[in-house]
Amino acid sequence: MPEARITLREITRETLGAILKLKVAATQERFVASNAVSIAQAHFQPEVAWFRGIYAGDEPVGFVMLELHPDKQEYGLWRFMIDARYQGRGYGAEAIARVVEHVRGLPGAKELITSVVPGEGSPGPFYQGLGFEFTGEVHEGEQVLRLVL
Repeated sequence: MPEARITLREITRETLGAILKLKVAATQERFVASNAVSIAQAHFQPEVAWFRGIYAGDEPVGFVMLELHPDKQEYGLWRFMIDARYQGRGYGAEAIARVVEHVRGLPGAKELITSVVPGEGSPGPFYQGLGFEFTGEVHEGEQVLRLVL
């Protein structure tokens, strides 16, 4: 159970530095892009990217980015990370719950899609524990998972 309430907050000029300092463990780096890369991609795809800092109380602990296509009623978890110092405290599961609440409020949302790089240490089991199921599809070398909303 998380020690503090998890919220998703807009990243501002004042909070950007703290979000950019968040990092996964070295053994997890091959599974997720850095927050700097994610924010840069979001900047150049503002029509589909929705991103937030993940906070435990007032402490930034992670980052999430969605790919939103409300016109097609398609929603994807594009990036998700919890800083190595804050893993194992339930923050990730709580943050995904906040993301799911957000997506359920979007037009025609029926499922949330994500994908994972396969291999030892992949976040696949984490997502499965939250109700995501592997679809059998592979997209750009990543295994696709779906959560029915």
